[in-house]
Amino acid sequence: MTRIKRGVMANKRRKKVIKKAKGYLNARSKKYKAAKEALMKAGVYSYRDRKVKKRTMRGLWLIRLNAGVRKYGLNYSKFIHALKLSNVELDRKVLSQIAVENPKIFKNIVEKAKTEVK
Repeated sequence: MTRIKRGVMANKRRKKVIKKAKGYLNARSKKYKAAKEALMKAGVYSYRDRKVKKRTMRGLWLIRLNAGVRKYGLNYSKFIHALKLSNVELDRKVLSQIAVENPKIFKNIVEKAKTEVK
């Protein structure tokens, strides 16, 4: 009987895991078992934090809007209420971008919203 060499696929799989764990500290980038655990944990964190990122970005938009609107004598909640009354259908992301990049256009939006409230 001839000898059968084994482990080609297993070695390939292990190499793939080690390659993905490149840059991790200590054994997590060198040892298969530690690298595998680190990758599983990293996957959990990345899945969770994709959701968290959406929340934090929305919070940033609200902070920017509030800061931009306070210059014109309104606060965030009154501004959003005024926008709804004046049928302006821009979302918070776009409004915050306008507030940061085009203050003149944002001022026009705020003035339009103000006229609806009074």
